[in-house]
Amino acid sequence: MNRIKRIGLVAHDNRKKDLIEWVEWNYLILIHHHLICTGTTGKLIEEAIQQKLHVDEAERFSVRKLKSGPLGGDQQLGALIAGGEIDFLIFLWDPMQPQPHDVDVKALLRIAVLYNIPTACNRSTADFMISSSLMNEVYQPVLKDYADYIDRHLDQVYTSTL
Repeated sequence: MNRIKRIGLVAHDNRKKDLIEWVEWNYLILIHHHLICTGTTGKLIEEAIQQKLHVDEAERFSVRKLKSGPLGGDQQLGALIAGGEIDFLIFLWDPMQPQPHDVDVKALLRIAVLYNIPTACNRSTADFMISSSLMNEVYQPVLKDYADYIDRHLDQVYTSTL
């Protein structure tokens, strides 16, 4: 991770207000980083931050907006994580509301854990992450070596499932 982080931001509908409040509280830090968001969340975040900035700053600031979560945005974020293009993730998901794209949500969280990127699923964790001294430092996360898994002999995998 470089000093300028690539931050994935996503929130379910019932948590968008929480994320926007968090972004407004932390916008002075966030404007120095690259923000990548799922669709609706990205529009709301961009509007919230631009309202706080001077005109010249607002013109230079933008949010990369992916598709809406249920339309593939969660999967796009997961692909960016797998490709090393997201440094950490703030994902305020709603544990009380069933999601029609719940498998995508679980897949996104799985990929974040697999690639060992810091992930906040609530505001308290997001507060700790953004206030960490590592936020503005170069940081190299330890990645698990999956070479044995990748290099396994497929004939052994195939015969063990028979």
